[in-house]
Amino acid sequence: MPDVRNCKRCGKIYNYIGGPPICPICKEQDEADFKRVKDYLYKNPGVTLSEVSTVLGISVERIKMYLKEGRLEIINDEGNMILECESCGKAIKTGRLCNDCATGLSREFKSTASKLNDKVSQAEADAKRAIAMRYLNKDAK
Repeated sequence: MPDVRNCKRCGKIYNYIGGPPICPICKEQDEADFKRVKDYLYKNPGVTLSEVSTVLGISVERIKMYLKEGRLEIINDEGNMILECESCGKAIKTGRLCNDCATGLSREFKSTASKLNDKVSQAEADAKRAIAMRYLNKDAK
């Protein structure tokens, strides 16, 4: 069954197939804007975020979104007040978390997954024992 949604950007109805909750037309425009930003940064290294926004007519929020998605990276991080780790607040160059917080989160996920696997394995073993006991009980009659 199709997943029909309204585009978060333009409001049109579309068939959602994954990724950002925007329609194919807005995705196309977003990709075109990203390419323009990337090309401008390549040709003009060291420009400020506000300059890129003003020259290209693309919002600062959208450019920050490209940084958070890891599609762009801040090269000169001296006094970087643009992007902060969402966990600890440390200045970062790209993404949503600093390396320390990302590593810690990854470690927590692995630990939790391991604990869940242990519980599932134990539950499976208990279920097998319960079945085996039923057969023993049947044979005991």
